[in-house]
Amino acid sequence: MPVRVGTFWIVPVLSREEFDAIEFGAAFSGDHEAAAQRMSRLAVTGTQTESMPRSEAFLRAGEQWLLADDPAAAASGFRLALADGGPVFVDPRVPLARALFLLDKQSEALGLISTLKAEGRQDPRMCDLVAELLVERGDLDGALDWATAGVQLCLADRADEARTGPRLVDTERGRASAARGSAARDGADELRLLLSLRYRIRVDLGLPEDDYDRLLDAAPADGSPGTQLPGDTGTAGSRVLRVVSESDS
Repeated sequence: MPVRVGTFWIVPVLSREEFDAIEFGAAFSGDHEAAAQRMSRLAVTGTQTESMPRSEAFLRAGEQWLLADDPAAAASGFRLALADGGPVFVDPRVPLARALFLLDKQSEALGLISTLKAEGRQDPRMCDLVAELLVERGDLDGALDWATAGVQLCLADRADEARTGPRLVDTERGRASAARGSAARDGADELRLLLSLRYRIRVDLGLPEDDYDRLLDAAPADGSPGTQLPGDTGTAGSRVLRVVSESDS
C-alpha cells in the first residue's frame, strides 16, 4: 500500500525478554492461544536480533500452540523454524514429531525421529526430549535407547571438560543449543534427569540395574551426580526414593 509523505511504519524487534514475558503471562493466565497468536505475529513481522533469531521465535510460538491444544498450528510454527534454518535451542523436528503424533501422522513423526538418530545424536537435551516423547507413546525400548545415548553424551562431555575444557559440538544445531533450553540446565542437571528417566524406563521394562543406574547413587547432597564412573556401587533404596520424588514433582 502507498505510504503518505511524513509517515513511517513501526517494525517490532524480536526480544527474548518479551517472549519470556509472554510465556510467563500465558502460564499465569492459561491463555496459551493468545500467547501463540502474539508470538506468531512477532515472528513474522519482527526484526530478528542476535539474541533472538526468527527461527527461535517460530519455535517458541509452536510450543504455545501445543499448549493451546492446536497441534496443526504448532506443526506450522515448527516447520517455519525449520525452513528459516537459524539457531534454535532444540531441533524443531523434536516438537514437530510430537505435533504430528497428535495429528495421527505417526509414520511421518517416526520418520523424523529415525532421521535424527541417523544423523548422529550429539545433544543430550534432544535425547531427553525424544526419550520422554517415546515414553508417552508407549515405546519403552526406543525411549531407553535415546535416554542411554543422552547419558553417554553427558558422560563424554564431563570427561572432555576434565581433560581439555568444554567440548565443542561442530554442528549448527549443537552450537545453537547455547540458547534458552541448554543454558537453563547445566550438564550435571541434564545427566541427573537422564539417569532418572532411564532408570524409570528400565524398571518399567523389568530390567535389572546396571552401571548407569548405579550412577544415581553417586549423587552428592546437592542432588547432582558425583564423579564416580560406571561400576561403582551405592544404595539402591536411596535411588528409588529419589526417582519417585522426582516423578511426583
